[in-house]
Amino acid sequence: MADTDLKKNREILFSKFPPGQVPEAADDLQRIEAIEVQAKFEKRSLGVSYDLQQHTLRELDEHLVDKGFHLDNTLLTKLTRALIYYVEETQLHNIGAPEKRLKRSAQEAYVQAWEHHPHGDHDDTPPEWREYK
Repeated sequence: MADTDLKKNREILFSKFPPGQVPEAADDLQRIEAIEVQAKFEKRSLGVSYDLQQHTLRELDEHLVDKGFHLDNTLLTKLTRALIYYVEETQLHNIGAPEKRLKRSAQEAYVQAWEHHPHGDHDDTPPEWREYK
């Protein structure tokens, strides 16, 4: 697979409200290493260029949402975004790139949910009743 296949040029669309998100989001993403950002004010979007082995669109979108930005959620945009996520994930899988771990907080949430979930060996019977003869 050629290196040019791994260089991605994507567009991140923002919702109408709150206004003024594009310059703030551009400033935020420019601080991340190995990402080129171009603000497109008339389209309420950012043009982003990145190497797929370093970043994915899902990662960038989640970063922006975590920072409080509101992405466009029209049906067409959501479908396009889902397709890009799938294509990038498949492309990374096909080149044998190591899978990116979940964010620590997300992983901890799964662990906590698992710990509170009753398992097959769980017995609600009070200990004194289990030992009663």
